[in-house]
Amino acid sequence: MKAAAATAWSRCASSEVGVKARIVGQAVAWLLAIAFAGSAASAYAEASTLRFAWLRDGSARLWTFDASSDPAAAPGPGEALPASLETQLGSVWKLFVYAYLVDRQIPAPDYQCDGGDREEVYCCMTGGHIDRDRALVQSCGLFFEPHRLQLDPAGWRQYWRARKAPAWLQDLYALKPEKRVRVEDLLAALQSIPTRARDDTGNTLVSVVTSGRGEGTVSLYGSLLRAKTWTMPDTSGGYEGGAAGWLADGTPVWLGGRGGSVRVLTAAAPRIAPLVAQSTVADDRACVSVEFFSRYPIRNVFDTRAGGRPAQPGLLDGAFSVAFENGNSLPIESHGELRLDREDNGKLHIVGRFGMNDYIARVVEREGDTTQPQAARALAVAARSYLVQNAGRERGCYEIDDSSRTQRVLPRPARAASRNAADFTDGLVLAGVPVQFHHDKAAPGQMSWLDAKAAAQRGLTFDAILARTWPQATLTSFASPLAGDCEPVAGARDWLGRQAPVWARRLADEPGYEEPELPAVCEVTSGRPYADAGRNRVYIRRLRSDDDRIALTHEYLHLAFAHHPRGQDEAFIEQTARKLILTGS
Repeated sequence: MKAAAATAWSRCASSEVGVKARIVGQAVAWLLAIAFAGSAASAYAEASTLRFAWLRDGSARLWTFDASSDPAAAPGPGEALPASLETQLGSVWKLFVYAYLVDRQIPAPDYQCDGGDREEVYCCMTGGHIDRDRALVQSCGLFFEPHRLQLDPAGWRQYWRARKAPAWLQDLYALKPEKRVRVEDLLAALQSIPTRARDDTGNTLVSVVTSGRGEGTVSLYGSLLRAKTWTMPDTSGGYEGGAAGWLADGTPVWLGGRGGSVRVLTAAAPRIAPLVAQSTVADDRACVSVEFFSRYPIRNVFDTRAGGRPAQPGLLDGAFSVAFENGNSLPIESHGELRLDREDNGKLHIVGRFGMNDYIARVVEREGDTTQPQAARALAVAARSYLVQNAGRERGCYEIDDSSRTQRVLPRPARAASRNAADFTDGLVLAGVPVQFHHDKAAPGQMSWLDAKAAAQRGLTFDAILARTWPQATLTSFASPLAGDCEPVAGARDWLGRQAPVWARRLADEPGYEEPELPAVCEVTSGRPYADAGRNRVYIRRLRSDDDRIALTHEYLHLAFAHHPRGQDEAFIEQTARKLILTGS
């Protein structure tokens, strides 16, 4: 049987086109599947193996998953991380250089792309430049080359030796992508990075899953995973990849498997989600001061547990009833986060002081609900974005009123589901656009909560829900130095807005055509123009000539036919784009 298979393979290899070649190929695949069933099964098992490790409380643990297994199965306690488990360093070396630059406050000039190195495809287009933070997210290795940055090998060695980092990290010029290191040592190296540098690096790494090499996985990990992706060739001619960094609480983690980093991140997400969720999200990066009931004068506050006696000014602890001058009353609850103030004229105020995620959870529960978790997460991001954009600042805290004119805030602790929505999206904001939301009214730049819930019911994830209202926004951490990854192409979206209704009339009878919501038009930083249906964007270089207009039309048509096979037919898309621009028909 092996000989027959080999003969058939030879015949197939010599034939390049035609139905006969496809038939032979199918026969070959069938014969080879039978002849090599044992080895193929073994190879498949290896290819589907995912490994996740962390270092927590001094103990390094490893979990091994089969990507074809039930993703809902509990991950279990794992096993002690074997000292023999190794990994290629891959792009993770850039993370260590970045953290060193941040902690030592070493200035790093932008990398200028002059077209002289093919690796610039990961950095910028010829004539452009890239800064330190975007270089980390986009995995631009040329930026972090030690010679370019003029890093001192002796100073590097001294820095990492003082932090008891593994020996391989102390040798600056041994820090190569192909370097094989023990996973145990990699976790120790990540733990050796000082807290401030780790936090700053982690804030930047949040953008890896929103707009970097891990783009598309933010719906799976939220901001709980702050890691640098890596993809490297393996000995079998394929690839292995994954990520390394930290969870939101600073736990060092490593993930590896067969295939590119995005494939591994996506396959691993449902299996390691219960482990990632164990990350305790610190709520001390920002504080929010809230003036409650700012539009409703308070007559008195009564202590429910003390028989309804008037509460004394100061921190409130327990259950209370707020009586308003208009005759209404409202129960509230506090465990020291609310304070009752009395002015000299007797006027009463209730002021709350919260951590950022506590505040966001209270807004989610007051302005929405958690029956659709993806919608709740979208609301959490919108509420955090609104706060950062509109609140005042006083003594290091954001200051905002509890009001229908701003955001309403729950005057009691939020439930666990609301806090989960806030924690899962910890730090995430929409940058580059003004953000508003309303219960049931959608408008440009304003999300309807009811529309968001309906979208979640249809299966949209929180990032896709946000992209429907704010396609030009960049999803990133409010603590990240990154301002955004969508640089609008001047005049392009306005031009597209004028053309789209005309095209809709002309293409209405084309099978598969669906007029999309007007996308953002962003400047492509590397590679060719493309369409991003998930975030409702198209990326082009410029809008100056007919060729540029054809390119924009081409990518727009990919969105318009996204739910039909024609959307993947490049010949049809290009022909249609040229017809619309060059003939006007």
